[in-house]
Amino acid sequence: MSEIKPTVAISTDKNEATAEEKDWAAAKAHFESLKSTKPRPPKPRYAVTIGVSSRTLFDMVAERKIFEEEGLEKYVQHQQDHESEPLKPGVAFPFVKALMTVNERLRKLYPDSEELFDIVLMTNNHAQVGVRLINSINHYDLTIERFCMTGGQSPIGYLKAYMTNLYLSKDSKKVQEAIEEGIAAAIMFKPEMETPLSETQLRVAFDGDAVLFSDESEIIVKQHGLDTFFEHEKLNENTPLAKGPLKCFLEALGKLQKKFYAKNERLNCPIRTFLVTARSAASSGARVLKTLRSWGLEIDEALFLAGAPKGPLLQKIRPHIFFDDQMFHIEGAKDMGTISAHVPYGIGQKYNKGKLIEPEKQQK
Repeated sequence: MSEIKPTVAISTDKNEATAEEKDWAAAKAHFESLKSTKPRPPKPRYAVTIGVSSRTLFDMVAERKIFEEEGLEKYVQHQQDHESEPLKPGVAFPFVKALMTVNERLRKLYPDSEELFDIVLMTNNHAQVGVRLINSINHYDLTIERFCMTGGQSPIGYLKAYMTNLYLSKDSKKVQEAIEEGIAAAIMFKPEMETPLSETQLRVAFDGDAVLFSDESEIIVKQHGLDTFFEHEKLNENTPLAKGPLKCFLEALGKLQKKFYAKNERLNCPIRTFLVTARSAASSGARVLKTLRSWGLEIDEALFLAGAPKGPLLQKIRPHIFFDDQMFHIEGAKDMGTISAHVPYGIGQKYNKGKLIEPEKQQK
């Protein structure tokens, strides 16, 4: 899984590390000598880097239709002809704005710190389309300085080079590739209706099994039933679950939360995390909480639903993003106005509403 960047440079070659630090120092000194009121992007090694695709950041449904029906050349020409018209906000837009809000608070408390969110636009668009993307970003005053435009090729190979902690896309294939590369990733879905979201606090909700944790316990549920699962969890209550694909992103959020706690800002922290799980608290909740404790991680609110629908509860939480591995939970959440992100990981991908999907349907 994608790891948090260490606060101390690690290199087997000290000379190489020293040279790199000198390069960074020289680049930073030159960059900061240029007068600007816009915040500078942090060094990637210290930042929590969020990669977003252009189709999640902006609503490009009409443009996508042109690409699919009329081809690449017409698509590029359309973007150039309309590059002075800003694109409309997409499904990841509120999440990105909330990241920027956290950065503003961090910069006030730690003016010289580079432990911030860094948002990178990761897109397979051609460079000719870049002008419209840049104009749209500037129109909404978004702090996005790093771009990766790959001209029709998949950007996945660049995620590690950009030291990405989380990648958000609408392309299921790219997300699957990212997860296989050990990078936290999810497919974003637009809710059926708009819900007012907090403008002062980033709110992130996670499912447990196959998201924060591995799918080991979910395999037992699917293959042997609930009774065997409850027995297994009781026997292994003190054995931490293995990490899941989003564990490292929760860890990164916790790292930034602690910076607020250190300034006595716990009650006014602009980051709040939620565990929203179908597990039962009494029957299988202890192992989850003990696992988080063994990792040294905190979750602000833990909600055990014992199989009840997640949509109504998420409607009350109003997260900027909700991660889950099962599509029926994603569908239920977005039907009630929650911005949702599907994590295509684990045995849950072979089931729909508890029923095994036929092999030929899985391949479609």
